[in-house]
Amino acid sequence: MIYRILMVLLATLWLAGCGPVKFDNVQMEQGERPVATKLTEEQKKSISGLKQALLRLSPNVSEQEATILAHDSVVYSMVLANKYKLTYPPLWHNVLVNSKKRPRGLCYHWQRDLMTHFRKKKLQTFDLKEGVAYEKDYWREHNTMVVTAKGQSFDSGVVIDPWRNSGILAWAPVTNDKYPWKLRVWKDQPVKKVSKADERVPAAN
Repeated sequence: MIYRILMVLLATLWLAGCGPVKFDNVQMEQGERPVATKLTEEQKKSISGLKQALLRLSPNVSEQEATILAHDSVVYSMVLANKYKLTYPPLWHNVLVNSKKRPRGLCYHWQRDLMTHFRKKKLQTFDLKEGVAYEKDYWREHNTMVVTAKGQSFDSGVVIDPWRNSGILAWAPVTNDKYPWKLRVWKDQPVKKVSKADERVPAAN
């Protein structure tokens, strides 16, 4: 019954303004580097602001790595939107994925694809972590990537979330975002993969 109600609501949203999302200004160069033929002022501002937020994480982080993280977080998110054949709004796209009308595009798909992309960069001064909000709540659970300075706690990091705005990157300090993020640690994940800083952080309620 709840699922049917949700479908009716989402169908109403579709008629009211749902539609495809397409970014014509981005592409992958040689399969690994996301490039933009032209960036809007808003996109440039997002990249610049994110870079500064990453640099503020620690005096020991690399400016070059911060530049890569900021640029690719914004541009690669748009590449993924095209790859997913994204439809707005995000919840409607989730319905399309769950009904096998679209291949990917759930929040954890964005998270995993971004982390896979950045792991190829072999970052030396930043850590990539999995963030989860409302864990195990079927209707509310949300997953995202969080970037911290090397060895620093999850709560000190920056949220990298392209899902919520349909490929337009949303980013914010973990503690300032609207979602109650916590570090996701899988039951079969070795303890050694959790940083000492995160071991000192109490689990979220």
